[in-house]
Amino acid sequence: MASGDLSKRIIIIGAGCFGISTAYHLLRRGYASVTVLDRSAILPAPDAASTDINRMVRSSYSDPFYSKLCHDAIDAWKDQSEWPDIYHETGVLMGGVGNDPYTEAAYRTDLAMGARVQNLPDKTKIQAVLPTGVRTGLFKGYISRDGGWVDAAKATSLMISKVRETGGQVHAEKLVRKLIRENDKTAGVECADGTTFMGDLVIIATGSWTASNFPEMRLEEKCVAAGQSVVTVQLSQEEGDLYRTCPSMVNYKTGFYIFPPNKDNILKMGKHCGGHINPVAIGESQTLVSVPRTLSSHGDDGLRVPKSMLHDIRALLATTYPDLAHKPFATTRLCWYTDTPDEDWVIGFYPSDSSLVIATGGSGHAYKFLPVIGNITADLVSGTLDPSVIKKFAVDRAFVPHAKTRSPSDTEVLLPHDLCSPEDLVPPPPAHLSSSD
Repeated sequence: MASGDLSKRIIIIGAGCFGISTAYHLLRRGYASVTVLDRSAILPAPDAASTDINRMVRSSYSDPFYSKLCHDAIDAWKDQSEWPDIYHETGVLMGGVGNDPYTEAAYRTDLAMGARVQNLPDKTKIQAVLPTGVRTGLFKGYISRDGGWVDAAKATSLMISKVRETGGQVHAEKLVRKLIRENDKTAGVECADGTTFMGDLVIIATGSWTASNFPEMRLEEKCVAAGQSVVTVQLSQEEGDLYRTCPSMVNYKTGFYIFPPNKDNILKMGKHCGGHINPVAIGESQTLVSVPRTLSSHGDDGLRVPKSMLHDIRALLATTYPDLAHKPFATTRLCWYTDTPDEDWVIGFYPSDSSLVIATGGSGHAYKFLPVIGNITADLVSGTLDPSVIKKFAVDRAFVPHAKTRSPSDTEVLLPHDLCSPEDLVPPPPAHLSSSD
């Protein structure tokens, strides 16, 4: 069967960013049989990385490939007829407390791409791009006006609707337990409830569950599930109105990132770092594989983050917005990334199986591309993907070190006894002067 045969029966496992965008773009190209299966009873899955109140949209990359692709995505996000009230172009402030090599390279890329950037060499310049009344302790960086944030859960839900409206099948509560093999190729899937779906091509887009769901594929070192600590602060209406026009911010020297408050005055922030892994012995070989520990698997316990991360995030908040550092954290969440060693995605045919494709490895920076990322997999399936891109995202590529936003060596093992309690969400009382002072 020719690679571009539109009659192919295509099964996509996972209705997150990679999976649902791929389904949409395959359908738009005329593929007649596209079926999406997802483990969650509720779509979008509440514990998926692609389900959240916001995700950052930044064109600032050290790698021009992603920068150009992000500009394509931004053009798509701006189409209100397709993405109503989802994209908010607040700009993205990069840096803030001294630049790192990645940020400096991103600045050069932005300039080369003709992005709307402004250098902010001192605190006065940074203060000038913030609303009057918002104080900051940041002192160096730059702002790109080409970017902001999107309502992630709303956008994923809308993309699922688009797939269904375009003729695709989307099935919830279908946990794929096994790949069906015939003649040394993948021929379909078997679900936990006993149902089977047969097809000519299977695309695995299961995010941070990929390595643990399919241990026989030995992807535990290429697709590492790493939990990133995210917290929110509930602002008052007055505070929300004051901070709402702030830019999104990310600093790759400290790892801190923060969004403007949404319409419900929720301020979300986190620390972009190696994250935490949850090693579990999987399969017949009992290989240690990091498995997501989420709301679905551990209830409210799956939302708790390490106490040390709360401490770090609060200190970074105090540097960024000192007037908010006294506020309690409202919620916490471990957001599970699928990290690759080089932070490039994994989009390619599985070695020696022309009927199996892997599409994952977001490494914490894929969601912004939701409107366009499925084109890459669709090009691969159609046989039209540029050879340089095939090489860049190949499953069996050699992972060559290059400029990255964080170091894998920062990864720590998640220890349940170190996770936060409700009492840890409240900031410590301010230090008081003693009577002798």
